[in-house]
Amino acid sequence: MTQATRIAAGLASVAAGAALAAFATRNLREAKQAPDTDKHIAAARTFNHGAALLALSSLTDSAMEHYRGSFENRVMYLPLASALAALGASLHGGADRSGASQVLRHGIQWGAAATGVAGTAFHVYNVTKRPGGLSWHNLFYGAPVGAPFALLLSGVLGAIAENLRDEPANDPRLFGMPAGKALALVAGAGLIGTAAEAALLHFRGAYQHPAMYAPVTVAPIGAALLMHTALAARGQARRVSPFARLWLRLTTLLGFAGAGFHANGIARSQGGWRNWSQNLLAGPPLPAPPAFSALSIAGLAALRMRETEV
Repeated sequence: MTQATRIAAGLASVAAGAALAAFATRNLREAKQAPDTDKHIAAARTFNHGAALLALSSLTDSAMEHYRGSFENRVMYLPLASALAALGASLHGGADRSGASQVLRHGIQWGAAATGVAGTAFHVYNVTKRPGGLSWHNLFYGAPVGAPFALLLSGVLGAIAENLRDEPANDPRLFGMPAGKALALVAGAGLIGTAAEAALLHFRGAYQHPAMYAPVTVAPIGAALLMHTALAARGQARRVSPFARLWLRLTTLLGFAGAGFHANGIARSQGGWRNWSQNLLAGPPLPAPPAFSALSIAGLAALRMRETEV
């Protein structure tokens, strides 16, 4: 692949990311026009959309990684089944405009979160049992410690969406605090965790491309703005919210564009996409970057809720 072709592919990935981001945030535009009594339902549906994108990312990533591991342990099928169920529940919740949660959806989401916790424990064990124990080499080339985090976040976002549906319209609350504040803190914490995983893997890649610095700088700033808006006083939150919204939209685009950069990285490997069966497994993880988009979409929904509270 020539340099001109790679540049064209990068520009195409950015354009595709912009189109996908616009589609994914369509419900946010509807929420802006919704009356205050319906904003918590719109926020719940947006959290369902974010959870669905995270579940899809986790499903494809775990399918590729566990296939590469030849499903040596039969438990490796569990995250695929859990992510698939969470994807279905999240899509169903995203289409549900009612103000009541469903027990089955709620149970599936908590099951996905529990599977993510168990997966993290298995991956940590896989790393520490290798010769040398907890070392940079084992963190780089052992089971990816942060990978199950996407499934955990998907389950948490989906479960929060179900909890939010059961809250009263005039003063919804979660975890003993205003719902918008709680949602912003959860989305911000998720962005920090996802950025930490990207930092580890991009450090393994020696940050050989300047774009590799983007997820470890843009996403943490978005998380900081979210948390500042959540914890700020009335006047400060109103001033920060517009800039935070703009930054989270940038982070949404970053996630989709990152998938394009990873696709370009696979194309640059020996054999390119003609050798997809090997390069797709060995190259940069194609499903990972959209996790930033999913959490940014959830953060945008949290900001909408927060603006009605301050």
